[in-house]
Amino acid sequence: MPTLPDERQAAILDRLTREGRVLAADLAAEFDTSEDTIRRDLRDLAAAGRCRRVYGGALPPSPAGGPVSRRNAVAPDAKRALGRAAATLVEPGWTVLIDSGSTNLRIAEALPADRDLTVVTNAPAVAAVLAGRPRCALVVLGGRVHPAIGAAFGPRALRDLEGIWADIAFVGACGLAAGPGLTVFDAEEAEFKRCLLRVSARAAVAMTADKLGTAAPFGIGPAADLHHLVVEAGLPEAALDGLAGPRLRVLRADPA
Repeated sequence: MPTLPDERQAAILDRLTREGRVLAADLAAEFDTSEDTIRRDLRDLAAAGRCRRVYGGALPPSPAGGPVSRRNAVAPDAKRALGRAAATLVEPGWTVLIDSGSTNLRIAEALPADRDLTVVTNAPAVAAVLAGRPRCALVVLGGRVHPAIGAAFGPRALRDLEGIWADIAFVGACGLAAGPGLTVFDAEEAEFKRCLLRVSARAAVAMTADKLGTAAPFGIGPAADLHHLVVEAGLPEAALDGLAGPRLRVLRADPA
């Protein structure tokens, strides 16, 4: 088995790519070394952006970093299908929270224009889609808009959000995995999204397959906090391992 750090780390990355997660105890046994040595390997790999450390091991890093303009151009057909499926969760007369994110933008586009709704958002792009719809009461949360993320989520947005109670919140996330749950790359953004969960009767996430089983640095909440998870039609069942809960409904998007 590999004994030099570079060889061992390359082997760890190979397993992470193949299996989607690694456990420090298993790696220590396989490489006949200590868990402390494996933890140092995982720290080095995480520092290089090659993995995301979690309790007991590591997950692949989320692919969702980068500016919103770039993320909007990734997998547009899949995101439109997710948006259409997620929009079916919304009932007439509901108050709907739509968080920032390229997939959440597709949810806003898919909401029926002839339905009476109140929509609350922190994302100018979402507001632009819904502005002018006569049957949509649109509320935009205030504060400075983060240029890379395309949303407001600072103290003012939090204060605005705390006065709202929604029937459903569509929460954006950079990664979702059984251990760390929902995660994002920004600590302030994570705080805002935790508040989204608190002020909503139902929480939903629509997510492309490349984010499932990955993690970003800052946690929002466990998968058990979700009521709905909207995924791509062809997603293997194994990709959902560890996410099922007593109230979680998985909805597969129609690719047509």
